[in-house]
Amino acid sequence: MKVRKLMRAIVMVVLGVGMLSGTNSASFKDCYTKCFIFCMIEPSQTLCSCTTHCLKDCIFPEIQNDVRDDSDSLGFCKLGCAFSKCSTFSSKHTPNGEKVDNCVGSCSNKCTKTYSSP
Repeated sequence: MKVRKLMRAIVMVVLGVGMLSGTNSASFKDCYTKCFIFCMIEPSQTLCSCTTHCLKDCIFPEIQNDVRDDSDSLGFCKLGCAFSKCSTFSSKHTPNGEKVDNCVGSCSNKCTKTYSSP
């Protein structure tokens, strides 16, 4: 139990220093990796819930309080693609941010049309 608490403290310090020393515009890979590590520290979180939460938060980083407009349809397509194709790359101890980033990037090519409801 002490080892787990120590490990948690070390991860928090390293990530905190990294967040403070970085620039304001984080890449998807950085966003996803940090989010996933912090999420998996929480004892009540599962691999699936962390993957889902972090994909959503890092694809839509600027959206606050679930306020979205019609221009986000491309983002929703990308999110759906990411859930179906990219969510299996992370494991409990390895976020695989680079692999997830490449996969999510390939979703942009699949989501090129904007659809509007009649």
